[in-house]
Amino acid sequence: MKKGLFILMVVVWWVTAVPLFADTTYTVQPGDTLNAIAQRYGSSITAIAQANNIVNPNLIYVGQVLTIPGTETSAPVPTPAPPVQTSGSTYTVQPGDTLTRIALNYGVSTQALALANGISNLNIIYVGQVLVIPGSSVPVNPPIANPTPEPPAAPTPVPAPAPTGINLLPNPSFEGGWYNQNGIAELQLPNSWYLEYVQGTNPFDSAPWSDFVRPETRVLSAGFLPPQEQPLFIWDGQYTVKIFKGAGAISTRLLTNVALQPGTYRFTINVFPDLVSGYENGQKVWASDPLSGEVRFIVGGGGSDWLLPAFGQRNMLTYTFTINSAQTVQVGVALRGRYALANNGWFIDNWSLVSVQ
Repeated sequence: MKKGLFILMVVVWWVTAVPLFADTTYTVQPGDTLNAIAQRYGSSITAIAQANNIVNPNLIYVGQVLTIPGTETSAPVPTPAPPVQTSGSTYTVQPGDTLTRIALNYGVSTQALALANGISNLNIIYVGQVLVIPGSSVPVNPPIANPTPEPPAAPTPVPAPAPTGINLLPNPSFEGGWYNQNGIAELQLPNSWYLEYVQGTNPFDSAPWSDFVRPETRVLSAGFLPPQEQPLFIWDGQYTVKIFKGAGAISTRLLTNVALQPGTYRFTINVFPDLVSGYENGQKVWASDPLSGEVRFIVGGGGSDWLLPAFGQRNMLTYTFTINSAQTVQVGVALRGRYALANNGWFIDNWSLVSVQ
């Protein structure tokens, strides 16, 4: 009898010790990489890529829902505890805000504000994000927020349209500072914006040296440009953004997120395609194939067709779109240089997104 009892106890212990595995899902956030997501869930890049049919592990996009295979449900990856709120004060991020500016306004440190909201990259916040303000109930210098209208008496309130003429893009002329995306020195991005890019096979050129490569980006002040080039590349303020690659084909997207009310909007960009096929007597020779450089507006999951700008000069391009419900929309521009030119460069500055109600 004692022997039988011992065997039963061993069997029960063996059954309860087996972990259960099941798939889970994760929605990609700004600044995420497949490697970081894999480490967070104790998985591998290869496993997640295979589970989601991802051909290029370097190309994921914000809002993409990933299946995380083989997550151990008996011991899930711990979720950080919600931040402790010492005062209950909150603030909704407005266009042009930075974490440092908000912290100064409320008399708290940037680090404390980031910790209270689980923010790992101090340079990335987005319009419409609600931040918990730790240890403060009244701001030292209260930020001016858009007033919230009183709800109408009708059963179904209709959100007020965005005011016309106001630029709704955060950091639209790239004068508001910069950061290194994912800690990569070659990816210097303006605050509130992030970059996506393709690495690998180039379907437009079979030459082995023409695969798409990671571009380089710089937020350049006027002091980094020769005086004769400053009016060519800077159209507002003292800074411009350059996205480029020498002798490399690129396919990339510069994006941000904007909270919009229902309505019609006009998105305007200025871009200078600095696409150089070679040099003669120290002068640039612009690429002769019109398909060497293409531009496309990105709005949510859609946008415009590919556009062919003129090389070697400033192009002002516009795109008008309509949304039917209040939502946070991913907006930006895709830039594609099909060929490995001597200089595959793009200067951009002075963008705007306005309501045209």
